[in-house]
Amino acid sequence: MNRPIRRVTVFVAVLLLAVVVNLNWVQVIHGTDYRNNTANRRVLLDEYKRERGSIVVQGTPVANSVATKDALMYLRKYPGGAMYAPVTGFNSLLYGKTGIEATDDGVLSGDDDRLFVQRLTNLLTGRDPQGGNVLLTINKQAQAAAYQAMGNRRGAVVALDPTTGAILAAVSTPSFDPNALSSHDPDAIHTAWTKYIDDKNNPMLNRAFEQTYPPGSVFKVIVSAAALKSGIAPQTRIRAVNAITLPGTSTQLRNFDGEQCADGKTDTLVHALTISCNTAYAQLGMDLGTAKIRDEASLFGIQDNDFTVPVRVAGSSLGPIPDQAALAQSSIGQRDVRVTPLQAAMISAAVANRGELMTPYLVAEEQAPNLETLDRTQPTMMSEVMSTTEADQLNQMMQSVVANGTGAAAQIPGVKVAGKTGTADNGPQRVDGSYVNPPHAWFSGFSPADNPKIAVAVIIENGGVAGNETTGGLAAAPVAQAVMKAYLTSIGILKP
Repeated sequence: MNRPIRRVTVFVAVLLLAVVVNLNWVQVIHGTDYRNNTANRRVLLDEYKRERGSIVVQGTPVANSVATKDALMYLRKYPGGAMYAPVTGFNSLLYGKTGIEATDDGVLSGDDDRLFVQRLTNLLTGRDPQGGNVLLTINKQAQAAAYQAMGNRRGAVVALDPTTGAILAAVSTPSFDPNALSSHDPDAIHTAWTKYIDDKNNPMLNRAFEQTYPPGSVFKVIVSAAALKSGIAPQTRIRAVNAITLPGTSTQLRNFDGEQCADGKTDTLVHALTISCNTAYAQLGMDLGTAKIRDEASLFGIQDNDFTVPVRVAGSSLGPIPDQAALAQSSIGQRDVRVTPLQAAMISAAVANRGELMTPYLVAEEQAPNLETLDRTQPTMMSEVMSTTEADQLNQMMQSVVANGTGAAAQIPGVKVAGKTGTADNGPQRVDGSYVNPPHAWFSGFSPADNPKIAVAVIIENGGVAGNETTGGLAAAPVAQAVMKAYLTSIGILKP
């Protein structure tokens, strides 16, 4: 009699144990996964019954929530639209969150641990729960100028405050409208998503932070810094022949459009940068050696690894440099060298800030729903790139590029501008010398050169046009000029 009872007891105990294990499996092991599953309607309803905080630029929301009369009580709106999409990202029923909407979700949703007391107070008093706000470092005028100057061309603009690292503008074009992805109509969301995904211009790619490109001659700023550290002065004459046969190959490296640098034999370092002499910098890179070029690039922030601002930024890289031929090509920003537009802005920012590279950041402040400050970003130095003397020398050299060389289109009347153009090959050339893909056009620089307030980088994929205007000096420099002028006007250095 006892044996059957014991068997039933054991069986029931096993069942109870299975229930306990299953509950722990569901609630503890996979609880977060189930909660974050977009198919979990209860979580979805709970999220949308709370007013999400705003993303703010200089007192103006570029993302906020408005009350509705449907089951999802709040609708996410983006007054900043496509201009701010690379920064705000989107908050979508079907496709989740990107950009600041994702990285600062805890504050915006009100779920951040720092808001626990606020949530508890709301619960006890019966107030509706509410999210906090995120204040960005973006400058309205610089952002608008960058977006308007780029038009429909593929590319990006990033501007920094060189003294703090604050991101003043971050534009990627063509862009997309995040409002189309944040509606409460799943069919409309899916239609918009499909349209963007199928667009060959890839408007949802954040080119400012996520895409890397060969920097072309912008990289010569880094090689110049390594040269100054090695004791080569701006007026020192360096080898600058019309063509270099790359070591171990039969390939000849020439100057852009077959141009001659100075007398075709030697040129000063400053003039070689001013006219962007390829052969001079290819030879200079080989003379300095791989270790010095890599070390200098690392100090400027080219370190392979991704980082955040807090939006993710793809790592920039020199790629492999197996021999002298590869080093020569890498020293003019070609071969396997790849940088993001943000990284290109960081190059100029380090020179502008007299050798100190500041860590870039996009969030100025996080606020609780009652507008109390939760956190305020404090500027930090990423690396000491060079001495103040070397930075001042390089500043003068970059001023020569704009005043006397390839960057003339970046000139601003009454203000000194420093910079470097780049025309980066991104495909093979035909037998007749024409390009299969027109080169990318770059400009990276800063102003006022004698008291820098803004550093900016512009990349226009394939130069934006298929003609003689594919160079950085003709295509990208005018965009940089427009952004610098807009920002300097906004802070009172230039008159409206």
